[in-house]
This record gives sequence, structure tokens and C-alpha cells, in this order.
Amino acid sequence: AEWFEGYEADPAKELSRTFEDVQGYDDIVMLREIEVESHCEHHMAPFLGKAYVAYMPTNRVVGISKIARVVEIFAKRLQTQETMTQQIADAITDSLRPAGVAVLIDAAHQCMTTRGVHYRHVSTITTQFTGAFKSGNRARSAATIDAVSSTDKVVWVTKATCLGSRTFRAATSSTVCTR
Repeated sequence: AEWFEGYEADPAKELSRTFEDVQGYDDIVMLREIEVESHCEHHMAPFLGKAYVAYMPTNRVVGISKIARVVEIFAKRLQTQETMTQQIADAITDSLRPAGVAVLIDAAHQCMTTRGVHYRHVSTITTQFTGAFKSGNRARSAATIDAVSSTDKVVWVTKATCLGSRTFRAATSSTVCTR
């Protein structure tokens, strides 16, 4: 029951209590390394990893524990990683109406590590960017990526990073965009 308690929880309710007195703060709020323990809906095997969630508030913020709780709610359901990434971004967008949301999940799927091909050192990265992270300020998106990758060796590469570029090359220390 604990593995699937996300079906009983409402992410919108978790995000409903907001704070409007933010003294004009309108930059990135980011939570890193939120534990993800979910189960693949195809194999019913666990996938385990970390979520990185950022949003750019417009006129209100939510308690940071609520962001982690939203990740947990969606993780505690039979799920695909791609769908969960999208659901987290959508829930934050719908409830907070921020200028943008960025979600990255990096997880190892036990259906691949403990059966079949037995690739133990493979993880899957999914991202979802909305608003300002998807189409906006390239420098801000690159700064977000650097903040994540410099500590965690995760390269957060999306259309937002290389907006307008035709090709990109990513490394653990930097992201290079070319036209």
C-alpha cells in the first residue's frame, strides 16, 4: 500500500497554500536531489533516482517541502518516468502559474538492471521545461544547468539551453551550443 499511496493524494491540494509576500523575488527556486522511488507500470519493477525541480515564481511561492511532496505523490503510483516528469511540471504550472517550470529526473530502472539485459550502470534522464525555461533567457537556463551539473555531475541539456542552436555537445563540466 505504501508503494502506491500517491493515488490517495492530491498534488493541487499540496500546492494550494502559497505565500504572496516575496518582496519582489522573481528568480529561480530549485530543489535538488529529491528522492524518487517509483514503479514501472510496464514491469511493476522499481525505478529509483533523483528529481531536480525548479520554478520561477510570478507573485507567490509555495513552501519548498510541498514541491518535494508533489514529486513523491506522482512517484507513488504505477508510472512511466516520462509521464511522471510531465505530471510534476503540469501540477506546478497549473497550481502556481509561474513564469516557468523545469523538471529533471535521473533514475535507474530495475526492470533493466536486474532482469533482461542486466545493465547495472545505466540511468534514464527525462526533462520537461515550460515557460521561461523552455523559450526564454538562455543565460538563466544555462545557469540552472550549471548549478545542477557542477555538484551532481548531471548534465541538464534541453532546448532551453541551446535555444536557436542546431547542434549541441554536453560534458560534465559545461554545455556547448553551436549554430
